[in-house]
Amino acid sequence: MSMPSPDRPALILGATSDIALAFARLLAAEGRELILAARDPARLDAACKDLTLRHGVKATALAFDARDPASAGALLDSLPLLPSLVVSFVGWMPPQDETARDPELARAVIESNLLGPAWALEEAARRLAALEGPTAIVGVGSVAGDRGRARNYWYGAAKAGFEAVLSGLRQKYARSRLHVMTVKPGFVATRMTEGMDLPAALTLTPEAQARLMLAALRRGRHVAVHWKWRLVMGVIRLLPEGVFRRMRF
Repeated sequence: MSMPSPDRPALILGATSDIALAFARLLAAEGRELILAARDPARLDAACKDLTLRHGVKATALAFDARDPASAGALLDSLPLLPSLVVSFVGWMPPQDETARDPELARAVIESNLLGPAWALEEAARRLAALEGPTAIVGVGSVAGDRGRARNYWYGAAKAGFEAVLSGLRQKYARSRLHVMTVKPGFVATRMTEGMDLPAALTLTPEAQARLMLAALRRGRHVAVHWKWRLVMGVIRLLPEGVFRRMRF
């Protein structure tokens, strides 16, 4: 797989996340034009100015609401030039106990982590696959989708569904020049995990996670997982249900 054409911009959805901004800085350092999209684009103005000042690239902030199914198509159709790379960092993880008591909160978790980002990449895939030259879509999921855990099973279920959609898109466009990559982070020290007691040996910085993603994309990987988490989740997936259900982690 060749890297998506640098003659077209990269579109980053959910761009206010710490990992998204770290990834944007890596792309800007390569001279790529950027479109940063989020529900409140005003929160991205400072980031866009910084990217332009530091790297001399054009960086634009636009509105995108993952919970509005029409938002992604409208955003893509409004662009003067379609991107060659679309990356979704959209994600939201409220406390599991609150989610388990509130069906509307559970619905919002599914919409924010599955339906919204999956539909956005569905819309992007259809458009990018029709372009000449290499293109790519990237979806950031989570190792939480590998097996349901008491601490985050609503979030994990949504991420598992998101991974299934990306797998389907990968097969659907296998004969095109569109590359579909799934990213499955483990613990990352971001605002979303602030306050959690994370094991240092298994926790990446946003910058390290962004570098892993970009390296995997350059190599044409279909799934990007840190080697430590590949080992950890490989063991967890193999645990018999009778053993797994008694565990607390």
